[in-house]
Amino acid sequence: MKLKFLLASVAALAASTSLSHAEKWDMALAYSATNFHSEMAAEFAKEVAEKSDGALEITTHPSGSLFGGAEIFGAVRKGLVPIGERLISALGNESPIYEMDSIPFLATSFDDAMKLYKATKPTLEETLAKSRVTLLYSCPWPPQGFYSIKEAKVPADVEGLKFRAYNPTTSKIAEYLGMAPTKIEAAELSQAFATGVAEAMISSGATGYDRKLWEHVSYYYDVKAWLPRNMVIVNTRAWDRLDDGVKAVVKDAAANAEAKCWAKSEELDSWYVEQFKEKGMTVAPASPEMKKAFEDAGAKLKAEWLERAGEEGAAALKAYEEM
Repeated sequence: MKLKFLLASVAALAASTSLSHAEKWDMALAYSATNFHSEMAAEFAKEVAEKSDGALEITTHPSGSLFGGAEIFGAVRKGLVPIGERLISALGNESPIYEMDSIPFLATSFDDAMKLYKATKPTLEETLAKSRVTLLYSCPWPPQGFYSIKEAKVPADVEGLKFRAYNPTTSKIAEYLGMAPTKIEAAELSQAFATGVAEAMISSGATGYDRKLWEHVSYYYDVKAWLPRNMVIVNTRAWDRLDDGVKAVVKDAAANAEAKCWAKSEELDSWYVEQFKEKGMTVAPASPEMKKAFEDAGAKLKAEWLERAGEEGAAALKAYEEM
């Protein structure tokens, strides 16, 4: 009896110790729970918990409920939250390296976007490491289209429109086309368009669908300007505290999430456009005049980016062009 009691006590102590050492992470997300990026993050968190036998539990907080989109990267870097997701190009003011996936008309298909990601991933990881942040996985939005409250046949049609910008690239495109850029996070989009704070933007079909922009916006032009990516990142100190077995689980789950998320983004691309049509929006390709205006702006932005990014940026783009 004493031996049984002793063995039971040891087992209980072991279980208690195991539970007390289980890591519990909060994950900051900027987009709604029904957005496919957030859904993939939730699946990633579930896989980590299951395959680590509870050694690491991740709770997702969508819709900017933990930190607003603009705050997430800084919160992860400072260790205020161990893990989060951020639109990479939104960090362009910190380093031009973060803008590589949003150089207009550089990579406009999913295949080219993947080539760009593979070619520039080492440079991205090196840049993140300087901020004590580790990349887990990255996933693209569908190609960017142009939303407008009014018909846009020629550049003069959009001059003066209030343009929602989400990164330096979109701000500069707005300026080149004579629009007035204003920074607005995705969670604030519906209200911004409803109140006239925003009248146009370049963004993916996913963003417009999530925010029901057909209620406020009449036109969507499928210009396929670029495929910006989100990244799921972890504070490097928090990452280093995990044991090797848990790290392996997280890496596997991250690889699975990345693959599923890329496939889901491509699957949804045409679906979003069809939904806009069903909701009454006018959907069309950009006119030759508007396409030329966008491409001219893109050429200027690429030249400016190469000047700011220097040899490091040029080498990364060369790696992409040679793939």
